[in-house]
Amino acid sequence: MSGHSKWSQIKRQKGAADAQRGQLFTRLTKEIIISAKAGGPDPNANFRLRLAVQKARDNNMPAENIERAIKRAAGGGEGAELAEVTYEGFGPAGTSIIVEAATDNRNRTVAEIRNVFARAGGNLGEAGSVAWNFDARGVINVARNGRDADQVALYAIDAGAEDVQIGDDSIDIYTGPADLEAVKKALEAHGVPVESAEAARVPKTTIHLDEKQAVQVLRLVEKLEALDDVQKVYFNAEFSDDVLASYTS
Repeated sequence: MSGHSKWSQIKRQKGAADAQRGQLFTRLTKEIIISAKAGGPDPNANFRLRLAVQKARDNNMPAENIERAIKRAAGGGEGAELAEVTYEGFGPAGTSIIVEAATDNRNRTVAEIRNVFARAGGNLGEAGSVAWNFDARGVINVARNGRDADQVALYAIDAGAEDVQIGDDSIDIYTGPADLEAVKKALEAHGVPVESAEAARVPKTTIHLDEKQAVQVLRLVEKLEALDDVQKVYFNAEFSDDVLASYTS
């Protein structure tokens, strides 16, 4: 399992997002607006929007906030000028990093992201400099909680999953982007609760970092994720569970 997957799970388990609820709601609102702009305001006909709305509900975002975000996208009001932008860069130890942002001011966003990279000893790259090492995939996370992991894997594979990685506490299921919803629904139909389901960028190859390098990368990722315009950060680093546990304790 890549470091990004471990990091995402730790943040969910520790409730890191709850500690910054205002920023979390802003990020969720932007994702709803962009999803509605891209595929239309009807969640029944727009899977990306359905995922965004479900994630907002899972994080206790009020229903009126969700409805307001969809209306803003459909009505062309505040938020209508948001644009999706992707940046690629290199972190400590040559780590490949992709930053997805939603912004109404590209100059501000790139300046902030470049500054974070520079302070961490990294640098922004050209378009395509690291994207070649990441695949667009659907990622579903299921908490083990005493479940038969092999049975969960069979359910997922039968529904079209490409890969299943079983950890001590969780099960990560990887799908093609178009199969994410079908696999999620199949798991739920079999009574398997889904902790999270999202479209993600999964590294094709990873690099293993020692403790010092891992801490440098995690600090960089945290600072990037703290920027208002940043939606998601992906990286190709691998590091031990002990290192991550020590960093987040």
